[in-house]
Amino acid sequence: MGEQTSVKFPQEVIDEYAALGVDLPALFSAGHLGTRMGVQILEASADRVVATMPVEGNTQPYGLLHGGASAVLAETLGSVGSMLHGGSGRIAVGVDLNCTHHRGVRSGLVTGVATPVHRGRSTATYEIVISDEQGRRVCTARLTCLLREVDEAGQAKTVAEVTEAKERGEA
Repeated sequence: MGEQTSVKFPQEVIDEYAALGVDLPALFSAGHLGTRMGVQILEASADRVVATMPVEGNTQPYGLLHGGASAVLAETLGSVGSMLHGGSGRIAVGVDLNCTHHRGVRSGLVTGVATPVHRGRSTATYEIVISDEQGRRVCTARLTCLLREVDEAGQAKTVAEVTEAKERGEA
């Protein structure tokens, strides 16, 4: 559980990050938490992010998929989509996540699909639909991410730094 498979990215996105010396599939893995939970990203673009997660190991005391596990899957997918939308000059930081749980799942895999609701300059919002192996909706989530500019070292700039750069005509 947790072994990362190869993620499918649009070639132009791979090329953009490769020019910066970044291994895109490694960068956009599920992260340490997602890996521990068995999240496997199968497809990723700013238009659609798809991943699976096993129910086993991610349940609450009644044996049902834990709502927090669905939230981890949803935030992972929405964040990856937001990062791809923002491009290599920005990072995505989740600022609002809401999840509605529709049905319980006791076994198998769930699949999450994230699609954009809004993609702006400073925020991105994705709807994430999580379904069971029979295609029944388990959870509907919405994630909004703040898109923050990064400096040359890859660190997020503060709002003040961005404002000052714009005033100097550098942004």
